[in-house]
Amino acid sequence: MGHLYLIGAIFFEIIATTSLKYAAGFTQLIPSIITLSGYVASFYLLSLSLRTLPIGYTYAVWSAVGIISLAAIGALFMNEKIDLPGVIGMSFIVIGVVILSGFSNMSDH
Repeated sequence: MGHLYLIGAIFFEIIATTSLKYAAGFTQLIPSIITLSGYVASFYLLSLSLRTLPIGYTYAVWSAVGIISLAAIGALFMNEKIDLPGVIGMSFIVIGVVILSGFSNMSDH
């Protein structure tokens, strides 16, 4: 069940951070409401996932999937460029999470 909560937390974090771009410093009402609601939902589900999943593993997966997803959203929908150093850096993040998940005892639960 912890992984389902984690997936939900990631989903709401991506929605909230995407909306944050459009909130314009919280001057736009609807994106601001979506941002705040999304973060509340994300952190609530993240807290539920921590009942059964280790914090280091959970945070690594939550942040890595968020980073990669938001970079893709930025590139696809916001005309943001991803350069070679960015790809290399994000690749290291993914490799780190794969090593943590597949080979480290930190992900045992």
